[in-house]
Amino acid sequence: MDVALWEAPDHFATFVRERHTALLRFAHVLAGDRHVAEDLVQDALERSGLSWRRIRRQDDPEGYVRRTIVNRYLNRTRALRRERLVAEPPDPSVADHEPVDDEAWRLLATLPRQQRAVLVLRFYLDLSDAQIADTLGCSVGTVKSNASRAMAKLRAALAPPSPVEGEVR
Repeated sequence: MDVALWEAPDHFATFVRERHTALLRFAHVLAGDRHVAEDLVQDALERSGLSWRRIRRQDDPEGYVRRTIVNRYLNRTRALRRERLVAEPPDPSVADHEPVDDEAWRLLATLPRQQRAVLVLRFYLDLSDAQIADTLGCSVGTVKSNASRAMAKLRAALAPPSPVEGEVR
């Protein structure tokens, strides 16, 4: 099929109109960067749009698109190696006016990609361990161990410093 001649089916265009904002928020929480999130969603929708008739016949087309976003996020480092640097940055875009918890973003950024993906799928999308395992293509045990390690790292980062022996409060 020639991509230049491809026209989105009405049900795909409707899906994009209805779910684009939610997918963008999900990708933003996952990646921690609005511009990366936009790229992830664009790429996932482009890939899904070309196979939309087949994807739509499955039980969960949105789950398929989310899984594509997660896979593209997890494999992003390989894609970055092929990026070409330019002398001038692109034009600035309109600032995002959503409230930002800088501490939460900073802590999430310290987690390995797989652990961050597990936490985002669990706490942002409220998916079960089995759903997360299906989305990531791993076992439920891997999901649980990644969640446990990520939560331990976050708790340690948030814990108040222990008093030094002999120090008076």
